[in-house]
This record gives sequence, structure tokens and C-alpha cells, in this order.
Amino acid sequence: MRGDGGDIYWRRRMSVLVAVLVVVAVVAWACSSGGSGPERTSSAQSSPSASGSTAAKTTPAVDPLLAGLRTLAMGTASPSPTPTPKAAPSERPRRPGEPCEEKDLVLSLQGGREEIYAGDARPTFLVTLVNTGSVMCKADVGPRAMEIKITSGADRIWSTADCVSGPGTEVKELQRGVPYVRSLEWDRRRSSSDCRSTPPAALPGTYVAVARMGKMRTNKGVFHLR
Repeated sequence: MRGDGGDIYWRRRMSVLVAVLVVVAVVAWACSSGGSGPERTSSAQSSPSASGSTAAKTTPAVDPLLAGLRTLAMGTASPSPTPTPKAAPSERPRRPGEPCEEKDLVLSLQGGREEIYAGDARPTFLVTLVNTGSVMCKADVGPRAMEIKITSGADRIWSTADCVSGPGTEVKELQRGVPYVRSLEWDRRRSSSDCRSTPPAALPGTYVAVARMGKMRTNKGVFHLR
């Protein structure tokens, strides 16, 4: 019986001790929370100017939710449409018999390359014009439009465009791939726009022959007169 009474006694003492410790902990927590609240309030009320300046200098906090929505919107926004370049208009198909285009023509000069003509021998040249277009075209191969000119240094000696009688035009049909050939023989005399006088003979020396048509030019043919 005494043993049972002793156990009950100590159990009661332990219960009372635990209850006291709980009360002390609750009181301590209440004091600490109540003290910090008024202290912060009094500090804010005692220095309003300081708190105002501090608030002005402090960067406002960014709402994480708004920042996330803004980032998401920027990431998913559709890019500005790239303007589609306009397709170049297709060229109209060439029709047979239309004027030739220079890009479809090939002009060449043969003869007079480093040759020597002595005595009364006359230099001869072959001028060739070829149509490389898709269809037949027409070109003026007259002495003015397709000119052959001979020079010696800076001196203009002779040209097919000088002393031309009549209109000076000669329109030819150029079939695709079929060359037009003109043979030319120079009489070794000078020419000029004044056709009333007899032109003088060219002196012995080195000469250069070139054919031209529009913006096209042939290679130089160099020859010598003796």
C-alpha cells in the first residue's frame, strides 16, 4: 500500500512541475511578442521624415507573380511578321522578229592580227555577229551601227561610219546560232567626215582595228603597213 501511495505522490509532483514550465514558456513568448510591436510603432512615429526618405530610396518590391506573367507573355508573344519579298516579274517571252538585245549578241573580229602588209597589199577583216537568243531577231548591221575603225596611237585613221551614202542602215534577220559575216578590205587610205576631197594614203606603221556595235567591242587586231 505504501509503494502505491509513493508512486501516486511523485506522479502528482511531476504533473505540477510540467504545468508550471508550460505557463512560464507561454508568458515569456507573450512578453517578447508584445514588446517588439510597440517598439517598432514608436520608432516609426518618432521619425516620420526618416521613414519617408527611406521609403523613397527603397526600390519597390516586384510581385513574383506579376514578374512571372510578364516573362511568360514576352516569351510567347508572336514575332513581327517578316515582309515577304515580292517576286520579280517574269520576263515576257521573246517573239521572233523583234529587235535583238545586246545580251544575246556576240561580236567578233578576225584578221589583221600581227600581220605585215607590204607594197600594195590591203588588210582584210572578217566581222562576225551571232544571235544566241532563243528566237530569231533583227539587228542593224549598217556601217554606222556596226562600225569598224582603224587607229594608229591616238590618231583616228579610218572608219566605216565616214562618208556613208544613203540612210546607212541595213537590218538583217539573225537566226539563232547562225553567224552573220561581213568581209572588209581597207584600201590603205585615211577617211574623214569631209568626203569631197581625195583622202591621203596611210603611212607605214603599226595600226589597230576594232569593231563596235552599241556597247559591244571586239578584241584589237594589230597589223603593220610597210
